[in-house]
Amino acid sequence: MPTSPEHEFLTQAALRIMENASRSRLFGYVEGQRKLFDFSCDLKKDWSKVVSGQTLWKHGGDGIDKDIRTLLNEPDIAAAVYIARHESRNRTRLAEVTQSFLNTPMRDRLSRLRVFWVPSDFDADDEQAQESTYSYLKEEMTKDLLMQVALGGLNPLDVTRFSSSRRPGLPIAILSHVKQHGYRNHSHTAKVLATSKDALRAETERLFVIGFLASDSLQGGIYRVTDSGSAMLDVCSRLRDYLHGTLGDENENLELEHICRLLGIDYPSIPTDTRLLGKGATVDIQNPTALLLQHVAQADADNSTKWPAPYFRSP
Repeated sequence: MPTSPEHEFLTQAALRIMENASRSRLFGYVEGQRKLFDFSCDLKKDWSKVVSGQTLWKHGGDGIDKDIRTLLNEPDIAAAVYIARHESRNRTRLAEVTQSFLNTPMRDRLSRLRVFWVPSDFDADDEQAQESTYSYLKEEMTKDLLMQVALGGLNPLDVTRFSSSRRPGLPIAILSHVKQHGYRNHSHTAKVLATSKDALRAETERLFVIGFLASDSLQGGIYRVTDSGSAMLDVCSRLRDYLHGTLGDENENLELEHICRLLGIDYPSIPTDTRLLGKGATVDIQNPTALLLQHVAQADADNSTKWPAPYFRSP
């Protein structure tokens, strides 16, 4: 079936946004086979998560029912994206369709559905409309899709809480150790990380409360790193690249900078020659970004962390 220029632009924009975001080097990107969908891709780290979607522009009514049913029926999708023309009849029909799934076995799959509304007067032949629509989709898809799927739901409050630790470097070292070796007990891990058991216990409990560590016991114990904890470790690794001047051309990475901005991390505001450690350190304790970079610098100096390598496009 032939598609409109608007349908084609929105479909390609969704893929381009996810591919460009992968240049942050926080995850890899591979375009998938479309099969039943208008677009599909695979976001890769030490896991693989499929994102597929449909674009609604001209067809409505029963077409919405078919689109949503197709998206929810696919068992391997981590996120189902629906880019739709913003019209009252479309919103009404979408509400009716999603409501109808609440009393079916697919009820739980509704949580993976993400809808992005595009103004009904969008004209794909208008260059200014293209730019504004792409910018809108980039902002919304990054916040509501990539942050949830590729970064495990990491948010600015998580980053602030993580940065506020008064033991520079230790939270990063703990995440790195648990990800590589698991967590046996406080005594063993404290010895490996060359820290006191009390300090380790306090930091481990903080990471558990924040949601960066998980345990089968509500009291903690045998810990594992969560998706958001793994994402935090990846972000810290890219910030280490920044401090080393190896982030990219002229030590810049606009995609990483955009994602970090959404996380409340303004790393370009801290020059790489800022003294972060030792006597004479100039770290504003009210600035979460400065504190986070201090954690990164200390973990790097302690040589206590296995830094995750950047994720690139898979072959």
